[in-house]
Amino acid sequence: MSARRRVLLFVGLAAAAAVAVVGVAVVSADGDTATTTAGLPEPRPGRPPLSFALGFRDDAEARDLERGATLLNRGRTDEAAALFAKHDSLEAKVGAAFASWPDGTYDRMEQLAKLYPGSAAVQLHLGLARLWAQRGDPAAAWRAAAEAESDTPYAILAGNLLFPKLPRGLPAFVPSFSAPAEVTRLAPVRQLAALERRARGGGTRQLLLYGVGLQRVGRPVSAAAAFDRAARGAPGDVEAQVAVAVGRFQKEAPESAFGSLGPLTRRFPGEPSVRFHLGVLLLWTGRVDAAQRQFRLASRQRPGSPLAREAARYLETIRKARS
Repeated sequence: MSARRRVLLFVGLAAAAAVAVVGVAVVSADGDTATTTAGLPEPRPGRPPLSFALGFRDDAEARDLERGATLLNRGRTDEAAALFAKHDSLEAKVGAAFASWPDGTYDRMEQLAKLYPGSAAVQLHLGLARLWAQRGDPAAAWRAAAEAESDTPYAILAGNLLFPKLPRGLPAFVPSFSAPAEVTRLAPVRQLAALERRARGGGTRQLLLYGVGLQRVGRPVSAAAAFDRAARGAPGDVEAQVAVAVGRFQKEAPESAFGSLGPLTRRFPGEPSVRFHLGVLLLWTGRVDAAQRQFRLASRQRPGSPLAREAARYLETIRKARS
């Protein structure tokens, strides 16, 4: 594995820790400047993997689906198929199709995609079935997943597959402040709702924290809307303006995010948030050396501040990945 590839793999771990401002509740599903794919992943031996994004669901069907996916990915196909057969949801239909691999899986997934073209879950798994079967165009299915339900974890997973050489997921905005204790002490399933209630008043910090929560549960479109609202209400707030730029990032078209963030380096020359997030976006386009330069600048601005420390942590992550 190349040094650059190691760095980009390590970045995902660093990013997950960096956005832990609202506790364990809002963990997302799993963060090339070109508009085409950046080299499709290679199918591994065996069956295509099954991945459900069920959020905080804890009903009987969700438990069966999660257990079935785990069993299937371990090769225990009969047990998994029995769990999927108990339900009639789209996820259960996808699970049943994957449990029959290789007999009929490809044809069944093509059928489901025709019946439910707007389902990102179906399109995501259709792409996987095509890749493992070496038939059809996997990238077309993953693009359809991203377009059909762009505000879902399935769309983010599709992006991971379309751009396998880049960090998984999407870059997250990292505020310089934490969520209040009355939010973080709640059960995970209740935290996002609490952030939403606090954001209804339109406070800048409350909207930014709600946006971060939405990012972490795999709802990037809703997160971007929350950031936009914060920025409109506080045009002179550096963190609100940075959040808007980060929320606009798309792997297939990062220009909009950079176009918004770049001018902020001149407008807010002494703010570590600008340089830090510019470094994050550069990492998500694979430009590790340029990202390092921005992290160094951020770590020197307001030494000891939360974001200066975060920039230093990213630099250490890159250093370890390259060693």
